[in-house]
Amino acid sequence: MGIEDFVQKKKLVSVIGLGYVGLPLALVLAKKFRVVGFDINTTRVAQMRAGIDPSQELRAEAFQGADIQFTHQIEDLQQAHFHIVAVPTPIDEHNNPDLTPLLKASRSVGSQLKKGDFVVFESTVYPGCTEEDCVPILEQESGLIFGQDFKVGYSPERINPGDKEHTVEKILKVVSGSDDEACELIAQVYGSVIEAGIYRASSIKVAEAAKVIENTQRDLNIAFMNELSVIFDRIGIDTREVLEAAGTKWNFLKFYPGLVGGHCIGVDPYYLLHKSKELGYTPHVITSGRKINDEMPAYVAKRLVQMLIQKGKNPGQCKVLVLGVTFKENVADIRNSKVADLVQELRQFSITTHLVDPFASATEVAHEYKLNLMSEPESNYDAVIIAVAHQTFVEMPLEELRKLMNGKPLLLDLKGIYARKAAEMLNIAYWRL
Repeated sequence: MGIEDFVQKKKLVSVIGLGYVGLPLALVLAKKFRVVGFDINTTRVAQMRAGIDPSQELRAEAFQGADIQFTHQIEDLQQAHFHIVAVPTPIDEHNNPDLTPLLKASRSVGSQLKKGDFVVFESTVYPGCTEEDCVPILEQESGLIFGQDFKVGYSPERINPGDKEHTVEKILKVVSGSDDEACELIAQVYGSVIEAGIYRASSIKVAEAAKVIENTQRDLNIAFMNELSVIFDRIGIDTREVLEAAGTKWNFLKFYPGLVGGHCIGVDPYYLLHKSKELGYTPHVITSGRKINDEMPAYVAKRLVQMLIQKGKNPGQCKVLVLGVTFKENVADIRNSKVADLVQELRQFSITTHLVDPFASATEVAHEYKLNLMSEPESNYDAVIIAVAHQTFVEMPLEELRKLMNGKPLLLDLKGIYARKAAEMLNIAYWRL
Protein backbone atom coordinates (compact mmCIF):
# COMPACT_ATOMS: atom_id res chain seq x y z
CA MET A 1 0.00 0.00 0.00
CA GLY A 2 1.42 3.38 -1.04
CA ILE A 3 0.36 7.00 -1.12
CA GLU A 4 -0.77 6.65 -4.75
CA ASP A 5 -3.55 4.29 -3.61
CA PHE A 6 -5.02 7.14 -1.56
CA VAL A 7 -4.38 9.85 -4.14
CA GLN A 8 -6.14 7.72 -6.80
CA LYS A 9 -8.92 7.14 -4.23
CA LYS A 10 -8.59 3.38 -4.41
CA LYS A 11 -8.15 3.37 -0.64
CA LEU A 12 -9.87 5.59 1.91
CA VAL A 13 -8.87 7.56 4.99
CA SER A 14 -11.08 7.64 8.07
CA VAL A 15 -11.12 10.25 10.83
CA ILE A 16 -12.65 9.14 14.13
CA GLY A 17 -13.91 12.02 16.29
CA LEU A 18 -15.08 15.14 14.46
CA GLY A 19 -14.61 17.90 17.02
CA TYR A 20 -12.24 20.87 17.04
CA VAL A 21 -9.38 18.64 15.90
CA GLY A 22 -10.96 15.96 13.75
CA LEU A 23 -13.33 17.94 11.55
CA PRO A 24 -10.84 20.52 10.17
CA LEU A 25 -8.35 17.71 9.51
CA ALA A 26 -10.97 15.51 7.84
CA LEU A 27 -12.09 18.32 5.52
CA VAL A 28 -8.52 19.18 4.53
CA LEU A 29 -7.79 15.51 3.80
CA ALA A 30 -11.05 15.26 1.85
CA LYS A 31 -9.79 17.83 -0.64
CA LYS A 32 -7.15 15.26 -1.68
CA PHE A 33 -8.51 11.84 -0.67
CA ARG A 34 -11.78 10.02 -0.10
CA VAL A 35 -12.58 10.31 3.59
CA VAL A 36 -14.96 8.65 6.03
CA GLY A 37 -15.70 11.03 8.90
CA PHE A 38 -16.99 9.16 11.95
CA ASP A 39 -18.55 10.54 15.12
CA ILE A 40 -20.79 8.87 17.72
CA ASN A 41 -22.92 12.03 18.10
CA THR A 42 -25.75 11.65 15.60
CA THR A 43 -26.84 15.28 15.98
CA ARG A 44 -23.35 16.50 15.08
CA VAL A 45 -23.20 14.13 12.12
CA ALA A 46 -26.50 15.51 10.80
CA GLN A 47 -25.19 19.06 11.10
CA MET A 48 -21.96 18.23 9.26
CA ARG A 49 -23.88 16.53 6.49
CA ALA A 50 -25.68 19.87 6.09
CA GLY A 51 -22.36 21.72 5.89
CA ILE A 52 -22.49 23.09 9.42
CA ASP A 53 -19.60 22.93 11.89
CA PRO A 54 -21.13 22.23 15.33
CA SER A 55 -18.07 23.85 16.94
CA GLN A 56 -18.65 27.09 15.00
CA GLU A 57 -15.02 27.18 13.90
CA LEU A 58 -15.41 26.53 10.16
CA ARG A 59 -17.49 28.30 7.56
CA ALA A 60 -19.70 26.55 5.03
CA GLU A 61 -17.01 26.97 2.33
CA ALA A 62 -14.76 24.51 4.20
CA PHE A 63 -17.19 21.72 3.30
CA GLN A 64 -17.31 22.57 -0.39
CA GLY A 65 -15.45 20.21 -2.71
CA ALA A 66 -14.71 17.79 0.12
CA ASP A 67 -14.97 14.10 -0.81
CA ILE A 68 -16.22 13.02 2.60
CA GLN A 69 -18.89 10.71 4.00
CA PHE A 70 -20.09 11.69 7.46
CA THR A 71 -21.37 8.75 9.47
CA HIS A 72 -22.18 7.42 12.93
CA GLN A 73 -22.24 3.81 11.70
CA ILE A 74 -19.11 2.04 12.91
CA GLU A 75 -19.29 -0.47 10.03
CA ASP A 76 -18.48 2.33 7.58
CA LEU A 77 -14.92 2.34 8.92
CA GLN A 78 -14.35 -0.97 7.09
CA GLN A 79 -14.06 1.04 3.88
CA ALA A 80 -10.90 2.78 5.10
CA HIS A 81 -7.31 1.54 5.27
CA PHE A 82 -5.79 4.55 7.05
CA HIS A 83 -7.52 5.50 10.32
CA ILE A 84 -6.89 8.72 12.26
CA VAL A 85 -8.16 8.86 15.85
CA ALA A 86 -8.82 12.42 17.06
CA VAL A 87 -11.03 12.06 20.12
CA PRO A 88 -10.77 14.14 23.34
CA THR A 89 -8.47 13.09 26.18
CA PRO A 90 -9.78 14.97 29.24
CA ILE A 91 -9.09 14.56 32.95
CA ASP A 92 -11.49 13.35 35.63
CA GLU A 93 -12.60 15.09 38.82
CA HIS A 94 -9.36 13.99 40.51
CA ASN A 95 -7.19 15.43 37.71
CA ASN A 96 -6.27 11.95 36.48
CA PRO A 97 -6.19 11.15 32.75
CA ASP A 98 -9.57 10.00 31.47
CA LEU A 99 -8.78 7.69 28.56
CA THR A 100 -12.38 6.53 28.17
CA PRO A 101 -13.02 8.25 24.78
CA LEU A 102 -9.63 7.11 23.44
CA LEU A 103 -10.03 3.48 24.53
CA LYS A 104 -13.59 3.36 23.18
CA ALA A 105 -12.37 4.74 19.86
CA SER A 106 -9.60 2.13 19.83
CA ARG A 107 -12.23 -0.60 20.31
CA SER A 108 -14.34 0.83 17.51
CA VAL A 109 -11.42 0.99 15.09
CA GLY A 110 -10.16 -2.42 16.20
CA SER A 111 -13.53 -4.00 15.49
CA GLN A 112 -13.27 -2.88 11.85
CA LEU A 113 -9.51 -3.28 11.35
CA LYS A 114 -8.20 -5.24 8.36
CA LYS A 115 -4.82 -6.68 7.43
CA GLY A 116 -2.56 -3.97 6.06
CA ASP A 117 -4.37 -1.10 7.80
CA PHE A 118 -2.69 1.85 9.51
CA VAL A 119 -3.96 3.55 12.66
CA VAL A 120 -2.69 7.00 13.64
CA PHE A 121 -3.53 8.62 16.97
CA GLU A 122 -3.69 12.42 17.35
CA SER A 123 -5.14 12.72 20.87
CA THR A 124 -2.85 14.15 23.54
CA VAL A 125 -1.57 11.35 25.78
CA TYR A 126 1.36 10.49 28.04
CA PRO A 127 4.43 8.87 26.44
CA GLY A 128 3.78 5.17 25.93
CA CYS A 129 -0.02 5.34 25.77
CA THR A 130 -0.32 4.50 22.07
CA GLU A 131 1.73 1.32 22.28
CA GLU A 132 0.88 0.27 25.83
CA ASP A 133 -2.84 1.11 26.04
CA CYS A 134 -4.25 1.44 22.52
CA VAL A 135 -2.40 -1.22 20.53
CA PRO A 136 -3.45 -4.15 22.80
CA ILE A 137 -7.10 -3.10 22.31
CA LEU A 138 -6.63 -2.96 18.54
CA GLU A 139 -5.17 -6.48 18.63
CA GLN A 140 -7.87 -7.81 20.94
CA GLU A 141 -10.77 -6.41 18.93
CA SER A 142 -9.40 -7.29 15.50
CA GLY A 143 -7.69 -10.58 16.20
CA LEU A 144 -4.74 -9.21 14.20
CA ILE A 145 -1.09 -9.02 15.18
CA PHE A 146 0.52 -5.59 15.63
CA GLY A 147 3.51 -5.04 13.36
CA GLN A 148 2.68 -8.03 11.24
CA ASP A 149 -0.94 -7.37 10.23
CA PHE A 150 -1.30 -3.65 10.97
CA LYS A 151 0.87 -0.68 11.88
CA VAL A 152 0.33 2.39 14.04
CA GLY A 153 1.63 5.91 14.38
CA TYR A 154 1.23 9.04 16.44
CA SER A 155 0.89 12.56 15.04
CA PRO A 156 0.00 15.13 17.71
CA GLU A 157 -2.74 17.61 16.92
CA ARG A 158 -1.79 21.28 16.97
CA ILE A 159 -5.15 22.89 16.31
CA ASN A 160 -5.49 26.37 17.79
CA PRO A 161 -9.24 27.13 18.18
CA GLY A 162 -10.23 30.62 17.11
CA ASP A 163 -7.03 31.13 15.10
CA LYS A 164 -7.95 31.86 11.49
CA GLU A 165 -4.30 32.29 10.45
CA HIS A 166 -2.68 29.10 11.78
CA THR A 167 -5.14 26.63 10.27
CA VAL A 168 -4.46 22.90 10.18
CA GLU A 169 -2.67 22.88 6.83
CA LYS A 170 -0.43 25.79 7.86
CA ILE A 171 0.93 24.19 11.05
CA LEU A 172 4.03 22.00 10.79
CA LYS A 173 3.05 18.38 11.48
CA VAL A 174 5.03 16.02 13.70
CA VAL A 175 4.64 12.38 12.66
CA SER A 176 5.93 9.05 13.96
CA GLY A 177 5.40 5.40 13.18
CA SER A 178 5.83 1.96 14.69
CA ASP A 179 8.52 1.29 12.06
CA ASP A 180 10.18 3.12 9.18
CA GLU A 181 7.57 1.99 6.64
CA ALA A 182 4.73 3.23 8.84
CA CYS A 183 6.42 6.56 9.51
CA GLU A 184 7.04 7.10 5.79
CA LEU A 185 3.46 6.42 4.69
CA ILE A 186 2.07 8.51 7.53
CA ALA A 187 4.40 11.35 6.54
CA GLN A 188 3.27 11.08 2.92
CA VAL A 189 -0.44 11.08 3.74
CA TYR A 190 -0.18 14.15 5.98
CA GLY A 191 2.43 15.74 3.72
CA SER A 192 -0.05 15.66 0.84
CA VAL A 193 -2.21 18.27 2.57
CA ILE A 194 -0.01 20.00 5.17
CA GLU A 195 1.62 22.99 3.51
CA ALA A 196 3.88 23.87 6.46
CA GLY A 197 5.86 20.65 6.22
CA ILE A 198 6.43 17.41 8.11
CA TYR A 199 8.78 16.59 10.99
CA ARG A 200 9.56 12.90 11.50
CA ALA A 201 10.05 12.10 15.19
CA SER A 202 12.39 9.22 16.01
CA SER A 203 9.72 7.20 17.81
CA ILE A 204 6.08 7.23 18.85
CA LYS A 205 7.04 7.94 22.49
CA VAL A 206 9.13 10.94 21.41
CA ALA A 207 6.19 12.37 19.45
CA GLU A 208 3.82 11.78 22.38
CA ALA A 209 6.24 13.48 24.77
CA ALA A 210 6.79 16.41 22.41
CA LYS A 211 3.06 17.11 22.32
CA VAL A 212 2.51 16.91 26.05
CA ILE A 213 5.41 19.26 26.87
CA GLU A 214 4.29 21.92 24.36
CA ASN A 215 1.35 22.86 26.56
CA THR A 216 3.12 22.03 29.81
CA GLN A 217 5.73 24.66 28.91
CA ARG A 218 2.99 27.25 28.37
CA ASP A 219 1.27 26.21 31.58
CA LEU A 220 4.45 26.74 33.60
CA ASN A 221 5.21 30.09 32.03
CA ILE A 222 1.69 31.36 32.72
CA ALA A 223 1.91 29.99 36.27
CA PHE A 224 5.06 32.07 36.75
CA MET A 225 3.19 35.15 35.50
CA ASN A 226 0.27 34.41 37.84
CA GLU A 227 2.60 34.09 40.80
CA LEU A 228 4.26 37.36 39.85
CA SER A 229 0.83 39.04 39.66
CA VAL A 230 0.11 37.96 43.25
CA ILE A 231 3.47 39.29 44.42
CA PHE A 232 3.24 42.57 42.53
CA ASP A 233 -0.33 43.14 43.70
CA ARG A 234 0.92 42.99 47.28
CA ILE A 235 3.74 45.37 46.43
CA GLY A 236 1.23 47.73 44.84
CA ILE A 237 2.56 47.80 41.27
CA ASP A 238 0.90 46.81 38.00
CA THR A 239 2.06 43.43 36.63
CA ARG A 240 1.42 44.41 33.02
CA GLU A 241 3.55 47.52 33.40
CA VAL A 242 6.34 45.38 34.84
CA LEU A 243 6.08 42.95 31.94
CA GLU A 244 6.11 45.78 29.40
CA ALA A 245 9.31 47.13 30.93
CA ALA A 246 10.97 43.71 31.13
CA GLY A 247 9.79 42.91 27.60
CA THR A 248 12.10 45.56 26.15
CA LYS A 249 14.93 43.05 26.56
CA TRP A 250 15.37 41.03 23.36
CA ASN A 251 15.24 37.58 24.97
CA PHE A 252 12.44 38.14 27.51
CA LEU A 253 9.60 35.66 26.87
CA LYS A 254 6.21 37.34 26.55
CA PHE A 255 3.63 35.55 28.66
CA TYR A 256 0.81 37.08 30.67
CA PRO A 257 -1.16 36.10 33.79
CA GLY A 258 -4.67 34.74 33.46
CA LEU A 259 -7.13 31.92 34.04
CA VAL A 260 -5.80 28.72 32.48
CA GLY A 261 -8.59 26.44 31.27
CA GLY A 262 -9.53 24.64 28.10
CA HIS A 263 -8.80 21.15 26.86
CA CYS A 264 -5.04 21.61 26.34
CA ILE A 265 -2.94 23.83 28.61
CA GLY A 266 -4.99 23.15 31.72
CA VAL A 267 -5.16 19.40 31.03
CA ASP A 268 -2.02 18.11 29.29
CA PRO A 269 0.38 18.58 32.24
CA TYR A 270 -1.70 16.12 34.26
CA TYR A 271 -0.95 13.42 31.67
CA LEU A 272 2.77 13.93 32.14
CA LEU A 273 2.32 14.05 35.92
CA HIS A 274 0.42 10.76 35.81
CA LYS A 275 3.13 8.95 33.85
CA SER A 276 5.91 10.40 35.97
CA LYS A 277 4.26 9.35 39.24
CA GLU A 278 3.62 5.91 37.76
CA LEU A 279 7.40 5.66 37.31
CA GLY A 280 8.04 6.73 40.89
CA TYR A 281 8.94 10.38 40.44
CA THR A 282 6.89 13.42 41.47
CA PRO A 283 7.69 16.44 39.24
CA HIS A 284 7.87 19.39 41.61
CA VAL A 285 7.93 22.22 39.05
CA ILE A 286 5.01 20.89 37.00
CA THR A 287 2.99 20.16 40.15
CA SER A 288 3.61 23.67 41.51
CA GLY A 289 2.64 25.29 38.22
CA ARG A 290 -0.63 23.37 38.07
CA LYS A 291 -1.40 24.27 41.68
CA ILE A 292 -0.86 27.98 41.04
CA ASN A 293 -3.03 28.05 37.92
CA ASP A 294 -5.81 25.97 39.44
CA GLU A 295 -5.99 28.34 42.42
CA MET A 296 -6.35 31.53 40.37
CA PRO A 297 -10.19 31.57 40.24
CA ALA A 298 -10.31 31.47 44.06
CA TYR A 299 -7.64 34.18 44.24
CA VAL A 300 -9.57 36.52 41.91
CA ALA A 301 -12.81 35.93 43.83
CA LYS A 302 -11.13 36.67 47.16
CA ARG A 303 -9.51 39.78 45.75
CA LEU A 304 -12.88 41.08 44.52
CA VAL A 305 -14.44 40.49 47.93
CA GLN A 306 -11.63 42.46 49.55
CA MET A 307 -12.15 45.37 47.16
CA LEU A 308 -15.93 45.37 47.69
CA ILE A 309 -15.42 45.54 51.44
CA GLN A 310 -12.87 48.35 51.02
CA LYS A 311 -15.55 50.25 49.11
CA GLY A 312 -17.88 49.85 52.09
CA LYS A 313 -20.05 47.27 50.32
CA ASN A 314 -21.47 44.06 51.73
CA PRO A 315 -20.48 41.28 49.26
CA GLY A 316 -23.65 39.36 50.10
CA GLN A 317 -25.72 42.29 48.82
CA CYS A 318 -23.65 42.91 45.68
CA LYS A 319 -24.36 42.05 42.06
CA VAL A 320 -21.45 41.23 39.75
CA LEU A 321 -21.35 40.84 35.96
CA VAL A 322 -18.89 38.33 34.50
CA LEU A 323 -18.17 38.77 30.79
CA GLY A 324 -17.07 35.56 29.09
CA VAL A 325 -17.16 31.90 30.04
CA THR A 326 -15.39 30.07 27.17
CA PHE A 327 -11.83 28.92 27.74
CA LYS A 328 -10.37 31.51 25.34
CA GLU A 329 -11.39 34.45 23.19
CA ASN A 330 -13.63 34.17 20.12
CA VAL A 331 -14.42 30.46 20.45
CA ALA A 332 -17.51 28.60 21.68
CA ASP A 333 -15.63 25.91 23.60
CA ILE A 334 -16.47 25.89 27.33
CA ARG A 335 -14.52 22.75 28.29
CA ASN A 336 -12.60 23.05 31.56
CA SER A 337 -13.60 26.70 31.90
CA LYS A 338 -11.93 28.35 34.85
CA VAL A 339 -14.44 31.18 34.54
CA ALA A 340 -17.09 28.73 35.72
CA ASP A 341 -14.87 28.02 38.73
CA LEU A 342 -14.62 31.77 39.34
CA VAL A 343 -18.42 32.15 39.29
CA GLN A 344 -18.80 29.29 41.74
CA GLU A 345 -16.21 30.90 44.03
CA LEU A 346 -18.09 34.21 43.93
CA ARG A 347 -21.31 32.48 44.84
CA GLN A 348 -19.59 30.94 47.85
CA PHE A 349 -19.46 34.53 49.13
CA SER A 350 -23.21 34.92 48.42
CA ILE A 351 -22.49 37.37 45.61
CA THR A 352 -25.23 37.56 42.97
CA THR A 353 -23.46 36.75 39.71
CA HIS A 354 -24.65 37.28 36.14
CA LEU A 355 -22.85 35.58 33.26
CA VAL A 356 -22.83 36.82 29.64
CA ASP A 357 -20.99 35.30 26.66
CA PRO A 358 -22.00 35.85 23.01
CA PHE A 359 -20.07 32.76 21.84
CA ALA A 360 -21.10 30.14 24.40
CA SER A 361 -24.22 27.99 24.25
CA ALA A 362 -26.61 28.60 27.14
CA THR A 363 -27.71 24.97 26.94
CA GLU A 364 -24.14 23.68 27.18
CA VAL A 365 -23.27 26.03 30.05
CA ALA A 366 -26.34 24.91 31.96
CA HIS A 367 -25.61 21.24 31.30
CA GLU A 368 -21.88 21.39 32.05
CA TYR A 369 -21.76 23.83 34.95
CA LYS A 370 -25.36 24.27 36.14
CA LEU A 371 -25.01 28.00 35.43
CA ASN A 372 -27.48 30.35 33.75
CA LEU A 373 -26.09 32.23 30.76
CA MET A 374 -27.87 35.53 30.16
CA SER A 375 -28.37 36.89 26.65
CA GLU A 376 -27.83 40.50 27.76
CA PRO A 377 -26.49 42.12 30.92
CA GLU A 378 -28.77 44.06 33.23
CA SER A 379 -27.57 47.20 35.03
CA ASN A 380 -26.67 48.49 38.49
CA TYR A 381 -23.71 46.15 38.91
CA ASP A 382 -21.33 46.68 41.81
CA ALA A 383 -18.50 45.17 39.77
CA VAL A 384 -17.76 43.87 36.31
CA ILE A 385 -15.23 41.13 35.62
CA ILE A 386 -13.88 40.82 32.07
CA ALA A 387 -12.83 37.18 32.04
CA VAL A 388 -12.48 36.48 28.30
CA ALA A 389 -11.22 38.89 25.64
CA HIS A 390 -13.93 38.25 23.05
CA GLN A 391 -13.80 40.80 20.24
CA THR A 392 -17.27 41.96 21.30
CA PHE A 393 -15.90 42.99 24.68
CA VAL A 394 -12.66 44.42 23.28
CA GLU A 395 -14.66 46.76 21.05
CA MET A 396 -17.04 47.84 23.82
CA PRO A 397 -16.39 51.48 24.78
CA LEU A 398 -15.46 51.84 28.42
CA GLU A 399 -18.22 54.44 28.76
CA GLU A 400 -20.80 51.80 27.83
CA LEU A 401 -19.38 49.44 30.43
CA ARG A 402 -19.55 52.21 33.03
CA LYS A 403 -23.30 52.61 32.39
CA LEU A 404 -23.82 49.04 33.55
CA MET A 405 -22.39 49.86 36.98
CA ASN A 406 -23.72 51.72 40.01
CA GLY A 407 -21.86 54.07 42.36
CA LYS A 408 -18.32 53.15 43.45
CA PRO A 409 -17.89 50.76 40.51
CA LEU A 410 -15.16 48.11 40.32
CA LEU A 411 -13.67 46.70 37.11
CA LEU A 412 -11.60 43.53 37.24
CA ASP A 413 -10.02 43.43 33.80
CA LEU A 414 -8.41 39.98 33.84
CA LYS A 415 -7.35 40.25 30.19
CA GLY A 416 -5.99 43.82 30.35
CA ILE A 417 -8.36 45.16 27.68
CA TYR A 418 -8.64 48.70 29.03
CA ALA A 419 -6.05 51.22 30.14
CA ARG A 420 -5.94 51.93 33.85
CA LYS A 421 -5.93 55.71 33.30
CA ALA A 422 -9.03 55.54 31.10
CA ALA A 423 -10.90 53.67 33.83
CA GLU A 424 -9.79 56.05 36.54
CA MET A 425 -10.98 59.04 34.47
CA LEU A 426 -14.46 57.53 34.69
CA ASN A 427 -14.06 57.03 38.44
CA ILE A 428 -13.88 53.26 38.03
CA ALA A 429 -11.71 51.39 40.52
CA TYR A 430 -9.53 49.28 38.21
CA TRP A 431 -7.71 46.00 38.92
CA ARG A 432 -6.10 43.41 36.73
CA LEU A 433 -3.86 40.41 37.11
